[in-house]
Amino acid sequence: MSLQRFTLSRRRLLQGAGAALALPWLEAMSKGQANAASSKGPTRLGVLFMPNGVREDSWTPEGEGQSFELSKTLTPLESFREQILVPTNLWNQASNIGDGHYVKTSGFLTCQTISKSLGFDINSNGISMDQIAATRTAGQTPLPSLELAINPVSIGVDTNVGYTRVYGSHIAWSRPTRPLAREINPKLVFERLFRAAYPQSSNSQHDSLLLDRVLGDARQLKKQVGYEDGSRIDDYLESVRSLEKRVEQASKPEGRSWQPAVDMDPLTKPEGVPGEHEEHVRLMLDMIALAFQTDTTRVCTFMFGNAVSNTNFSFLDGVSGGHHSLSHHERKEENLAQYQLIAQWHVEQYAYLLNKLRSMPEGESNVLENSMILFGSGLRDGNKHSPRNLPLVLAGSAGGRIQTGRHVTYDRNTPLSNLYRSMLAAFGTPVSAFADSDGELPGILS
Repeated sequence: MSLQRFTLSRRRLLQGAGAALALPWLEAMSKGQANAASSKGPTRLGVLFMPNGVREDSWTPEGEGQSFELSKTLTPLESFREQILVPTNLWNQASNIGDGHYVKTSGFLTCQTISKSLGFDINSNGISMDQIAATRTAGQTPLPSLELAINPVSIGVDTNVGYTRVYGSHIAWSRPTRPLAREINPKLVFERLFRAAYPQSSNSQHDSLLLDRVLGDARQLKKQVGYEDGSRIDDYLESVRSLEKRVEQASKPEGRSWQPAVDMDPLTKPEGVPGEHEEHVRLMLDMIALAFQTDTTRVCTFMFGNAVSNTNFSFLDGVSGGHHSLSHHERKEENLAQYQLIAQWHVEQYAYLLNKLRSMPEGESNVLENSMILFGSGLRDGNKHSPRNLPLVLAGSAGGRIQTGRHVTYDRNTPLSNLYRSMLAAFGTPVSAFADSDGELPGILS
């Protein structure tokens, strides 16, 4: 078979010894297709949720349209100025009740008001925007969607407000009464991604690293594709090798001569979850990038933390406390300064993911340009608990469907749901109504 005529299915997998590894985009996947648009790659939708809000006076950019200056908190996005859209004055009216955090977390993607519950009859009263997209593209990828997080699901009741803490652990809802389970172990995410499309036929799957078991197929495939595709395969396999080793290392104790003074129960060992918060976050973001690059899924949500998350950010220079505690800053400058640094750190992680996606070529573009990656919080300021003028950034143009490189200020109290309707339209799954939306956001869609 000549290289000029060789074509690959978008779902082609590298296989071997009961394992399957999805491929990135290759030129051979679009050869011979009459429609040039087909080589652009699929559209992806991602949502990164940050709890506890931001320091208000350090968030909003200066200037309008294309002539804007990034705020202090948004400076990590400087190299992505042309790929981002910053909307100002959007709010989530349905979460404008005095519960503090829970309605603003669980209603972030539904734009609905949750039913007050102690845990027996939870109800979001809506389906989240991401799941509307995932349902309409079901069957096109092995995984309809991927839900990731850092913290396990919180349990019990927050007696301060009378809500079950379960509400604070979910932003993705497939049904009003069904929040989707999140994975917090990067090792399990890794295994799930690469085995989703192909059932395991042997219990010996852990005898060697997954990549080792598909290298034979990779070598055969490289003989059939051109030089550029061969280089892409090499680069991809190298990145998979690096990531797989990092995940494996995260689940093992460091090699050292120290021995515990008493025996420890191996059942208490947290398998696959790094001890350092930053490495945990980075690994989960790497999973999103890999899932999108391989087209294993086109929809993903990630929670940096649950509602009222009080992760200790003392690993940052200038910070010496927990996230939720510092968000209740009481307008004290020493607290506000630390609060701002924590928000900026989250934006840096967002930029890390965007950079990963931008570095992945796809057709004449890259994975970031074919995606929409939303970053935001369900409240503006942790001290006020207000869902007005939410801190939001949208990156990626969804294959040219979103107008980026701008800061747009809308009328006060413009529905957040209008943004979601616009994103669904750009994703190729338009809806005529969503929550309290009164239309798509003007000036968003190309």
